[in-house]
Amino acid sequence: MSRYGQMFGPDITFLGVDRCDLNDLPGDADVVILGAPFDGGTSHRPGARFGPNAIRQACYLPHDGSRPSLAMRVDALQDLRVLDAGDVETYAGDIEGSLRGIEEAVARIAASGAIPIVLGGDHTVALPNATGVARHHGFGRVSMLHFDAHADTGHIEFGHLYGHGQPMRRLIESGAIRGDRFLQIGLRGYWPGPDILDWMADRRMRSYEMTEIVTRGLNECLTEAYDIALDDCDGVYLSVDIDVCDPGHAPGTGTPEPGGLSARQLLDAVRRTCYELPVVGLEVVEVAPPYDHADITAYLGNRVVLEALSAMARRRGDAADGTRWDPAEPLLANRRPSRSANRGDATGPAAP
Repeated sequence: MSRYGQMFGPDITFLGVDRCDLNDLPGDADVVILGAPFDGGTSHRPGARFGPNAIRQACYLPHDGSRPSLAMRVDALQDLRVLDAGDVETYAGDIEGSLRGIEEAVARIAASGAIPIVLGGDHTVALPNATGVARHHGFGRVSMLHFDAHADTGHIEFGHLYGHGQPMRRLIESGAIRGDRFLQIGLRGYWPGPDILDWMADRRMRSYEMTEIVTRGLNECLTEAYDIALDDCDGVYLSVDIDVCDPGHAPGTGTPEPGGLSARQLLDAVRRTCYELPVVGLEVVEVAPPYDHADITAYLGNRVVLEALSAMARRRGDAADGTRWDPAEPLLANRRPSRSANRGDATGPAAP
């Protein structure tokens, strides 16, 4: 399985990081980014096949393989070895073949010791993504933290077992992810119906609907979810459907549902998750550029990946140094003035 490159658009990597070949993955890679440009499972508006390319390039800064984080005080693209394996070749008319190819690619990345970050594509790809990770870490040993407006636990939709409304049911049925270690954040709207909700309850899933989140507070819900996710599991798979955000913050998606999280809430939640939990895989899905005014959604998807990477880098650094990140610390705290500041400049006198 050689590197395919971009299926749609210019052959670029995520913000200029180095390329890698899935047939020859280096053993020292910390993270490998993979595109899964499949949207053959959509039930409403297609277009997420163009998501990986949009997420890779949605940034106004130079694509130079460097992104210092103001909040985390790390440069994840430098502090971690982050590589880009390009896109898996998928075909919307062959859903089962496309899913097999994605699963094999993700399994290879996980087996190499790197964390796979998959850029979707519609949410159908959660099935091969999480299965590929579970093949390495063990079925039932990885919990799922799932940010989404929709439960994605349908059974047979439009006469098919596979689609973007069904991957979570298939994952639980296969044993790759345990139902009682499946945490959903941000559900809302008018689907699914009572029969599917009964199935979810029977599998002991924990789903935080937006009314509960608003009433209790997002942080309290996350803290509770983290405790469940870490109980008798070795790692956490993080699935981010961009439609977890209100359409005002993420209009470029196939099945928008009003009343979701803000962009700020999602970024903070992803950062906290990847800092506090042992994340072993991550996906960002359902970014659909054809409906994305001013690239709002693509920029958010790009920043979700960067927040995750920055938190992973800070988690590793703090573990090595015995330190802990304090989100309340002022931006300029503990920074030493430069020589030019000591000499003074046109904006004010020299420091004493």
